[in-house]
Amino acid sequence: MGLLERRKAIEEEIARTQKNKKTEYHVGRLKGQLARIKTEMLDNAARAAGARGGDGFDVRKSGDVRCALVGFPSVGKSSFLNKVTNTQSEAANYEFTTLTCIPGKLYHNGTEIQILDLPGIIEGAAEGKGRGRQVIATARTADLIILMLDAGKAEAQRSKIEYELESVGIRLNQKFPNVTFKKKPSCSQNSINYTATIPLKNGLNESLAKEILKDYKIHNADVVVREDITVDEFIDVIEGNRRYMPCLYVYNKIDMIPIEEVERLGKLPHGVVLSLTWDLNLDEVIEEIWEHLNIIRIYTKKHGFPPDFTKPFVVKRNASVKHICNRIHKDIAARFKYALVWGQSAKHQPQRVGIAHTLEDEDVLQIMLKTANQ
Repeated sequence: MGLLERRKAIEEEIARTQKNKKTEYHVGRLKGQLARIKTEMLDNAARAAGARGGDGFDVRKSGDVRCALVGFPSVGKSSFLNKVTNTQSEAANYEFTTLTCIPGKLYHNGTEIQILDLPGIIEGAAEGKGRGRQVIATARTADLIILMLDAGKAEAQRSKIEYELESVGIRLNQKFPNVTFKKKPSCSQNSINYTATIPLKNGLNESLAKEILKDYKIHNADVVVREDITVDEFIDVIEGNRRYMPCLYVYNKIDMIPIEEVERLGKLPHGVVLSLTWDLNLDEVIEEIWEHLNIIRIYTKKHGFPPDFTKPFVVKRNASVKHICNRIHKDIAARFKYALVWGQSAKHQPQRVGIAHTLEDEDVLQIMLKTANQ
């Protein structure tokens, strides 16, 4: 039996198995087997794509952060790119206008945001239909996915695209499970050391976790579970190749639906409504992109000089002084003595801080280094 047949057989068995406490163990084992088959299928497809010249569009990463525009054909991706950047991506009222990846740059809050207009995705994209594998591979390189949807078909389009992304290990608006997993070399006394720091109620238990690890031919490992996770989340930890990404859902074409539906869509989590035809709510979409990127700007200052406000360091929120040191030069952290900080993170202006100090948006940072004899 081939991989596709095995996958279909397991999916059918999971679908027909009644979900209750007695079947949790069996379903968990099946999910582990299914995840391994999917991974093997994707690896085979990636190797085949590599033989044909690569998997993903060859677009050089530029700017401070990158966003990927994903959606079905003719939902407004190219029109959106044209309106918020200086790029001209072909837009028309027929499907598959964009056949390759078109990059553009959005400048907002002193930050250079690269936006990639990707070809329209279709069902079966995860298996390579309609250049789907290239679209998804490129989307994985982004800091944020902007999922553009037709407001009149929002639920159907959203569920189909989420399924395609889920199939290739992209998790939207989720946190990586708080689990420590360390695989150790095999030895004569193999053992799975499993610890759960809280009661688990979502289907995972020690016995099932060990069986899933054995299915992966892992017989010697340390596992520490610090939150109540599902079997699927535990499999994500084992696989180690999942991509947990923020996603902004943009519901375009609200000029075509009733106002009650516009209000409903506007209240959905991680969502914002838009009409490119009427140029309605475009500024709000840009602000939501900024918020979902979850980034901050840090300005630097040299001793005896005013701060440099021309080009900030753009880093993820909760970044420390050490992150900035590493961005400046790889040797700065080793020579670090202390830093002076002005801004929201400082208790007084300036505050002398250590290398682990957590910075806030628009802080000004002056780094002091050790001299040669210190």
